[in-house]
Amino acid sequence: MMKVLFAASEIFPYAKSGGLADVADALPNILKSHVQISRVMPLYGCMNKEEFDYNRSFKICLGGIDYKINLYIKDADEVKTYFIEAPFLSETENLYCDKDKDYANNDLRFGIFCMAVVELSLALEIDLLHVNDWHSALCTLFIKERQLKIKTIFTIHNLAYQGVFGKSSLERLGIDEKYFTMDALEFYKNVNFLKAGIAYSDLITTVSPTYAKEILTKEFGCGLEGFLSCHKEKLSGILNGINETIFNPLNDTVLSYMYDKSSLENKHKNKVEFIKKTKLKDPRRPLFVMLARLVEQKGIELLIDSLKGLLEKKINIFVLGEGNIKFSEKLKQFSKEHENFEFCERYDEQLSHHMYASADFLLMPSLFEPCGLNQMIAMRYGTIPVVHAVGGLKDSVHEGEMRCGSGIVFKKQNKKELIAAVDRALSLKKESEKFKSIIEFNMDCDFSFEPSALEYLKLYKSLE
Repeated sequence: MMKVLFAASEIFPYAKSGGLADVADALPNILKSHVQISRVMPLYGCMNKEEFDYNRSFKICLGGIDYKINLYIKDADEVKTYFIEAPFLSETENLYCDKDKDYANNDLRFGIFCMAVVELSLALEIDLLHVNDWHSALCTLFIKERQLKIKTIFTIHNLAYQGVFGKSSLERLGIDEKYFTMDALEFYKNVNFLKAGIAYSDLITTVSPTYAKEILTKEFGCGLEGFLSCHKEKLSGILNGINETIFNPLNDTVLSYMYDKSSLENKHKNKVEFIKKTKLKDPRRPLFVMLARLVEQKGIELLIDSLKGLLEKKINIFVLGEGNIKFSEKLKQFSKEHENFEFCERYDEQLSHHMYASADFLLMPSLFEPCGLNQMIAMRYGTIPVVHAVGGLKDSVHEGEMRCGSGIVFKKQNKKELIAAVDRALSLKKESEKFKSIIEFNMDCDFSFEPSALEYLKLYKSLE
């Protein structure tokens, strides 16, 4: 059986900042039936290593300096997860940044991580290394440089985050200056880690078919559209899925009232309870929720621009998220001024489950969205998504046709279109039978990683 190591900078439930962690949890758990797969991630300072078993220690060398690596392991659900404890990498409380500021030594932190992953790959005698985003992209370069017989797949979860550092990173990481070219790591006189994954992997995937096409254009290519076009013959898009064991309203113990499509009265009970615990009033009003990092990508700016008009309607809106302080301050102000709007500034996994189980509609006005998982989770919980037609949102949410899944879709990312989409959502809510039929249809859809995993398996087998 093929031996695979899946490398990611975050894996749920150990560390999470976004969708990558959910994918790194769900995908290997499906693939374990087809390949011998294990996972590896950093052991961050915010994690308790006492929860894991010590495995072994070894040394790596980068830029002429030796670094001691301590390896820990957790064996659960037949998928072993390795944790890399290393200088600098494991000394931070957060994953990548402190508030809005990236850690200045992220190049060294994740350079160490990548070299340690390659050494682990050799020790495990794997056939294929599956790396994700810029944090593990250098693995592909290190494998090429050492001419190792390990095949690599590189998945881009979000092209906007590329791992760009000053040229001095080359010396710090012991990377030959011959790689400082436009065809390799050079990017406007800086070093771009993501380019390593694109250039030196055997295959590239991204997380939806539409996003795979979008990133070849100037609008969505983030300055790499030309470079990606040079490698497009090895690029494909595979839509993400969700872990339907974790995201299942019928056995979600976080909820006060569990339910399925035949007991939707319990979804309403969750809504009534949720409204009571917030400053919002009247559970009869349609409840719109948004769960997002407060960054431009997620359409926060558009939401803020549209809030005045939206809050004039007889609706409730609840937003959960943290990030850019300029967005959070504006949302706090709206929360003070409007009784039908509440903003909760934090990341809260349990609260997110309550929101999915209580809401009528989910807002996703993203400027771009490589895949998006929130819309799938929402539909699983009988909450109808209102989305901008980009990336994975375009692939997974359809309006006016009963395709998995069904929701409200607007084509242009502007205030007029968003407000019109909310108006269509409100009209749908008034058509109670149609509204209920869409909820039930969505709850029957297969949003699991099973179909996607089979696509990944085909790629894995093509490299044997």
